[in-house]
Amino acid sequence: GVVLLAALVAGLAASEVAGLARFVGAPVSLPVAITAAVVVCIAMALTGDLVSGGPLAPVLLALVVGAGLVTLAAGPPSAGTLTRAATLLMVPLYVGLPLGALAWVHVVYGVWTLAFLLVLISVSDTAQYVCGRAFGRVKLAPTISPAKTREGALGGLAAGAVLGATLAPAWIAGTLWIEGAVLGVVLAAFGIAGDLFESMLKRGAGVKDSSSLIPGHGGVLDRLDAYLTAGPVYVLFLRYLA
Repeated sequence: GVVLLAALVAGLAASEVAGLARFVGAPVSLPVAITAAVVVCIAMALTGDLVSGGPLAPVLLALVVGAGLVTLAAGPPSAGTLTRAATLLMVPLYVGLPLGALAWVHVVYGVWTLAFLLVLISVSDTAQYVCGRAFGRVKLAPTISPAKTREGALGGLAAGAVLGATLAPAWIAGTLWIEGAVLGVVLAAFGIAGDLFESMLKRGAGVKDSSSLIPGHGGVLDRLDAYLTAGPVYVLFLRYLA
């Protein structure tokens, strides 16, 4: 169930990235983009393969070949050719791989280990908002996300540290509180970076939200941007450091 849910969300997010590409005059094949994201998501969820030699490697190699062939079939060269090709490669790696990684965490480590990341990023986001509203003075990235402040970011990092130290020993087997604190800061930092990255994509496309799928909250990407960058870091920690 979790794998299918991740695949569904990956398909929706892929359609939104393809939509952003359309806004900059480089439309890509929506069925190809969605299929690539869903296939990579499922392959990652079922194998957890982040290195060459595993079942995911042939899928990624096929992705490179497929993106080239689809771009070639799109017509003569134009100003958007490179962007179309890059988008077809980016979509499954940006949304499919991280969402598949999160589903893999649930399959292998269980619901509480996945909940650690979900809760930590959510609380960090809330702390950023609250601290930013209360103490925010210096803009964090004014040209990308004018509402974000350095004070808010520091609040989010502090919340990540506290929550990581508190929850990690109970929710991640074999993890000490100090490891949890460091992990919490790192995940919160990558979550902030993911939020800014998605904001940059939207600003480049000249839109406020990735879509209007969720009334009042934008699209799937707007809700998941922090998880798309923090998730792979979390998986690397679980596989090689936990």
